[in-house]
Amino acid sequence: MGDTLGIGIVGCGNISKTYFTLAPLFRGLELRACADLLPAAAAARAKEFKVEAQSFEAMLGNGDIDLVINLTVPEAHFAITRQALEAGKHVYSEKPLVLSVAQGLELRALAAKAGRRVGCAPDTFLGGAHQLARRLIDEGAIGAITAGSAHVMSHGMEHWHPNPDFFFLPGAGPMLDLGPYYIANLVNLIGPVRRVAALATSASPTRTILTEGPRRGETIAVRTPTNIHALLDFASGATVTVSASWDVWAHHHRNMEIYGTEGSLFLPDPNFFGGRLEMAGRDGVIAPVAESGHPLGVPNDRHPEGMMANYRSAGLADMAQAILQGREMRCSLDRALHGVDVMTAILKSGETGTFVELQTTCTRPEPFGPEAARALLA
Repeated sequence: MGDTLGIGIVGCGNISKTYFTLAPLFRGLELRACADLLPAAAAARAKEFKVEAQSFEAMLGNGDIDLVINLTVPEAHFAITRQALEAGKHVYSEKPLVLSVAQGLELRALAAKAGRRVGCAPDTFLGGAHQLARRLIDEGAIGAITAGSAHVMSHGMEHWHPNPDFFFLPGAGPMLDLGPYYIANLVNLIGPVRRVAALATSASPTRTILTEGPRRGETIAVRTPTNIHALLDFASGATVTVSASWDVWAHHHRNMEIYGTEGSLFLPDPNFFGGRLEMAGRDGVIAPVAESGHPLGVPNDRHPEGMMANYRSAGLADMAQAILQGREMRCSLDRALHGVDVMTAILKSGETGTFVELQTTCTRPEPFGPEAARALLA
């Protein structure tokens, strides 16, 4: 293993290209193989990025693979991660880690028994804007955190994704698909949650695919709530409202706001690493916060909205260094599992109409300042 981990990717869909493209930005990672349920998909990615295409079973037996990146659909995350751990591999999974707390606890026990690590996306909270917000909070710039709000709202994935079916199945929806970015950042900024309450509905039992392609006009079933409004009660005493909806055509809400006894912070979209951070003090005047020089806040990727900072694989690289150095990783199993606990508790509260106590807790991740980020880059 030396100072580099051999990486194998399982799941060669849209997100795999992001990892193949961005992982080389970081040290300690060497992409060596890929696998997919459809051999042609693995072969295409292998040819594009000059790695070996092999079956998942062959990957698990490959001694050159130290860590498996699990990019399969959410309902397969648990089984694939379990198989990889049983084969003696470390695992980094796309979000959500699992679909239930029980599954996460089983993986934690298995990882401990095998002496292997499990990490999980999202890692966007490691970005420059969010780490600057973390530093300001830690320095007391807005006082003690009392409350906040977070909004991730649009009109769904059928407008852009050619095969959006899984977005509307249990394990996805706006809460489990996009909620992880928001919950992970709230844990980064405030800490763990102790209980939640929520309302959850769906505007329609079906959706129509609108993306250009062979499936345009096809109707798909909605089997998970698409409109969720939740109240999070944090262990620190702070209370935060979280709204996640695919039933909204337009809105004026900020992505995330954090309120303290001395002021407020206004954060950019937690789905991205950078963006405009603003702050107000007791005078109520909102002003931009000067950038911190954080390398993971530098725009490097073109999106329809313009140039964005995109450094997905930062959490994977931090995990690799944590394994090599024998330290804790920031995108840890315990934090990912707490996120799953928060989100599934929100959905349960939406079903029952009652407050739901969390089964898990976690610590805030270590800050990830500019120096730590530069040390991770190749």
